[in-house]
Amino acid sequence: MVFATRNEGKVAELTALLKETCWAPERLPPSFGNYEETGETFADNARGKALFASAQLSSPVLADDSGLEIDALGGEPGVRSARYIDESLSQEKRNKAVLDKLSGTPGELRTAHFFCHLALALDNDIVHETTGRCSGSIGLAPRGNQGFGYDSIFIVPNLGLTFAEISLEQKSAQSHRGAAMRAMVEFLGRWQPN
Repeated sequence: MVFATRNEGKVAELTALLKETCWAPERLPPSFGNYEETGETFADNARGKALFASAQLSSPVLADDSGLEIDALGGEPGVRSARYIDESLSQEKRNKAVLDKLSGTPGELRTAHFFCHLALALDNDIVHETTGRCSGSIGLAPRGNQGFGYDSIFIVPNLGLTFAEISLEQKSAQSHRGAAMRAMVEFLGRWQPN
């Protein structure tokens, strides 16, 4: 199975969640082109990536699209999470922009939700899809140095810690990607590709 992503953080999370299966994850070949995310939903982008890669590969392809929706910002950054504000910004600056936009917003109104949509494709056809969601809140400042993306500002309510402050195993048990991948692993356990 090939993961249709170059995001090393996603690769690490998905690989850890697949370790209990008979599936051996592979990375995209270095020469593989990039898929331009133009979908209006996480599902659109995950399907698009999966089909783009599947059209060029003979192995099953697993694609992910995920992002953060903040209630006080009307759902931003949403499907544009990786390109929020300006595509050229570092993630650190993106996180700062989110915190600046939420400046003065009280804690109870800083609710946010991570979403992940996974699409599995083979022979240029979508075979199965799963979705995961994780709700929490946005902190006042970045905390922790684990993870990637918005992990350092997203607080998991039952832990009181950001995703960047917990181990990969703890994150997988709580996260949107973990939920989507557990559902995908259940499907993979009974799937018999032709």
